[in-house]
Amino acid sequence: MNEKVKSGVSEHRPKPEAKVCVVTGGADGIGWACVQHFAAEGYRVALIDLRASHATARAAELGEGHLGMGADVADEAAIRATMSEIAAHYGRIDVLVNNAGIGEPKAATLDQSLEAFDRMFAVHVRGTFVASREAARVMLAQRAGAIVNLCSIAGRAGIPTRNAYGAAKAAIESLTRSLACEWAREGVRVNAVAPGYVATELVDTLVRNGQLDLAAIERRTPLGRLAEPLEIARAVAFLASDAASYVTGTVLNVDGGWLAYGGV
Repeated sequence: MNEKVKSGVSEHRPKPEAKVCVVTGGADGIGWACVQHFAAEGYRVALIDLRASHATARAAELGEGHLGMGADVADEAAIRATMSEIAAHYGRIDVLVNNAGIGEPKAATLDQSLEAFDRMFAVHVRGTFVASREAARVMLAQRAGAIVNLCSIAGRAGIPTRNAYGAAKAAIESLTRSLACEWAREGVRVNAVAPGYVATELVDTLVRNGQLDLAAIERRTPLGRLAEPLEIARAVAFLASDAASYVTGTVLNVDGGWLAYGGV
């Protein structure tokens, strides 16, 4: 019998290195729920947010080993530098969650400004593209990684006055499939989650301002309620995990049955 075992001293085996997850727009709402969930699962999390001080404070809440960084996802140079810094700090990037986004005030198409339309695409679509491209430089070298994009029911159904937001989210869905097929043989999976209405601070504000009819949304949703941010985070974590190792190019609806409902 091995002497170390016989004496009650087990042979030292180093713990596997913790995986690294990057979350854009990670300081609030769905992004913050994702950050907390991945951290609880043992990941080292680097959260990126437009507000650097808020990102730093959020990382401090998580404890040692996590990063909070300020960057505008629509700024190519900023995201390139940020991803490089994260990769240099941890030596790896295993998961990217493209969550950063901005809200869209309801506006009829004839009243929609080109400036607002372009900004929506810059943050959602260009931001997702650039962050994915820069994270993939690391993942492809590792020959392993998972990217999860945040789409929306607004990109999968026709919702009046959601012209810019719906179009941007539909573009992310198409980008998801394209990247998934391009990088699959290199060990990188790309999927997306399409949430329905989620109980975030943004939605609370819209309800208070009379821009959303909460009762009508709940009636229209088969499960009869809004999602909690953690419910979206769990779906994101599933797609990023080994449990989804044969899933790529897929958009998972997490909408309480909103898209399935065909009633009046």
